[in-house]
Amino acid sequence: MDSITDEIESILYICREVSVFKIPPLKANEGHRATEWGDLGQPLWKGRLRVIEKSQGATLQFEDAQTGELFAKAEYDPARPSVEGVLDSSRYFVVRVEDAGKRAYIGMGFAERTDSFDFNVALQDYTKRSRAKLEPTSSDPSGPSPHLPPGPKQDFSLKDGQTFSIAIPGRNKPSDVGSLLGGGVAAQQSSSGGIPLLPPPPSSSKRRP
Repeated sequence: MDSITDEIESILYICREVSVFKIPPLKANEGHRATEWGDLGQPLWKGRLRVIEKSQGATLQFEDAQTGELFAKAEYDPARPSVEGVLDSSRYFVVRVEDAGKRAYIGMGFAERTDSFDFNVALQDYTKRSRAKLEPTSSDPSGPSPHLPPGPKQDFSLKDGQTFSIAIPGRNKPSDVGSLLGGGVAAQQSSSGGIPLLPPPPSSSKRRP
């Protein structure tokens, strides 16, 4: 029986059309700006973007929308992200692509803000899941320690004929409801037998004159 060599892929995100730009070198102590990329209406390349997850990690793949031919790809590692947003727009990003040990930076732009938003969410969700796999599960500090055996259960129920009392500091007699709630409320409570409730909302039915 032949062994299965093809690995299962999970598509985290797909956009039918993104634009790729050639960008100038990054200035010292400054971030990238899309307005410095020249004419944004004349991109270097247009095609499809897919974010694919495999067992070894996630990859951004820039492909021809018709043939699927690969234009460029970028490995996405949450520890050293290969995607960076620009300073002057939420629709443009800088992506670090690598091929045969060579590294280059390209600009990427989305036509709609909703596409860039979904792209960000996909990367954030992947980052959270990746970190959850690496970090050990922490125990609740308020709960019992999992390393200590549970102690014997105690019975706090009252036995036949057993009573208990609650002492309020500063008082020599049982607490007076009137003194706790105030004279006005106590008077209403004593006459009605309980704390007064708010009146019900007016009925929509017609009332007699």
